[in-house]
Amino acid sequence: MKWKKFTLETTTDAVDYLGSMFDDIGIEGMEIEDNVPLTESETKGMFIDILPELPPDDGTARVSFYLDEDEDTEEKLKAVREGLEEISQFVNIGTAKITESETDDKDWINNWKQYFHQFYVDDILIVPSWEEIKEEDKDKMILHIDPGTAFGTGMHETTQLVIRQLKKFVKPGMEILDVGTGSGILGIVALKLGAGHVVGTDLDPCAVPAVSENKEANQIEEKSFDMMIGNIIDDKEVQEQVGYEKYDIVTANILADVLVPLTPVIVAQMKKGAYYITSGILDVKEDVVVKAVKDAGLTLVEVTHQGEWVSVTARKD
Repeated sequence: MKWKKFTLETTTDAVDYLGSMFDDIGIEGMEIEDNVPLTESETKGMFIDILPELPPDDGTARVSFYLDEDEDTEEKLKAVREGLEEISQFVNIGTAKITESETDDKDWINNWKQYFHQFYVDDILIVPSWEEIKEEDKDKMILHIDPGTAFGTGMHETTQLVIRQLKKFVKPGMEILDVGTGSGILGIVALKLGAGHVVGTDLDPCAVPAVSENKEANQIEEKSFDMMIGNIIDDKEVQEQVGYEKYDIVTANILADVLVPLTPVIVAQMKKGAYYITSGILDVKEDVVVKAVKDAGLTLVEVTHQGEWVSVTARKD
């Protein structure tokens, strides 16, 4: 099946009006392209380290919507044009030029899988759920990971940096806290290395089914890996649910701008002698995270690098 894509040239002032108008005439969803900078509140809960440099905001926007090839497009476009005429009485709608194109109904959910194949992190083989394990690899430590549509695969340098630190510090029976757990890959690695129990936290509710599916794929007992949704940085209830002075290792593969406020909070969750393994840090932010670790009273243990990414490991003495 093919979809017809319609792109409307308009203004940023008109975008909210267009959204309401589309709802009224039965167009579900729209795609907005503009150069309006994100506000501080918009970026607060987003894992963004360096924002893209945008051209100056000139007040213009491109709004796209999609119609099924079987829909009466003429009728829908007539309703859109009538809606534009009405909106123009209240706000500048720009040129309101509409261009049409066609797009295949591709399997967007699964297309990315062609780029993700099994790979090694040192001696650990990470295999996506849709690939078979080669006969010669069956005696290796194997992780079956399906990141779904929302989380990483483990191929990223930051994940690999943390996995290597887990290999150094995990001992049998340890309690692990993974902040920003995503697909659960770090927690599952820790359990495979002998950890006794993992708690993962994430802001995104999609992490719950992602972790559940990956636990099942790796024969991880349900009780071995618990999930909590919420912001451990400023949500007292989440902090209490996670527990204090409880963890032997805390991992946080997030971003420097999140690690800085997280670090002084997370110290309370760590046992004496616990390790704090962080990554998601661009090399230009290394000093910032090292300072945050020391300011929180932790002892710097090691800084490791892979490409332009950094992992900082510290200990609570």
